[in-house]
Amino acid sequence: MFSGIVEEMATVTAITHDKENIDLTLRCSFTNELKIDQSIAHNGVCLTVVHIDGDCYTVTAMKETLDRSNLGLLKVGDHVNVERSMMMQGRLDGHIVQGHVDETARCIAMEDADGSTYFTFEYKADREMARRGYFTVDKGSVTVNGVSLTVCNPTDNTFQVAIIPYTMENTNFRDIRVGTVVNLEFDILGKYIARLQDFR
Repeated sequence: MFSGIVEEMATVTAITHDKENIDLTLRCSFTNELKIDQSIAHNGVCLTVVHIDGDCYTVTAMKETLDRSNLGLLKVGDHVNVERSMMMQGRLDGHIVQGHVDETARCIAMEDADGSTYFTFEYKADREMARRGYFTVDKGSVTVNGVSLTVCNPTDNTFQVAIIPYTMENTNFRDIRVGTVVNLEFDILGKYIARLQDFR
C-alpha cells in the first residue's frame, strides 16, 4: 500500500532480460535502508526488491506488468519515481494507492498556468473498463507515474492535472513532454463502488 507521495527519483543503471521478464537495476539515496523482498512503487508499479549491491538495487517486472505499464519503455539513465510502502502509523498525505497500474496514458497537451503546468492525458476509451470503475471524476484522485494527483476537466478518456513547481522539480514530471507515455492507477474507491453496483 502506498500514498502516491514520491520520495525521490531513482536512476536506471542497468536493464537485463530474462525470457519475458525484465530486471531493472536502479540507484537511489535510500538503497542502504532496503532489504530483499521489500515492496517499492516504481512509476506507480509495486515491485519486489530481489538484489542489493552497494547503492543500487534490482527489481523484476513480469510480462503482465510490462503490458500494462511504461516500464518496458525505460532506458538506462531514465528517472523513475519511487516510493516505499506506507507505514500505517503515518499520515496519508496523498490517497490510497495499491501500486497496481491499470493502464497507460499519453500526454497530449501541456499548458502554462502562470507558474504551474497543466498536463492533459489521454487513455483508451473502453466502456466495459469504465463500467468497472476505470475512469476519472472531477476533483477525484488519480495516480500518474506514482504521483497522487487531483483530476481536473475529465472526459470519457482524458483528464488534466495541475503540477506545482515543487512536484515538477522532484518527480519525473519534469521529463514528460507531449507524446510521453505514463502509468495510471484509477482510484480504488471508484472500483469498489462500481463492483458493488454489479451485485445490485
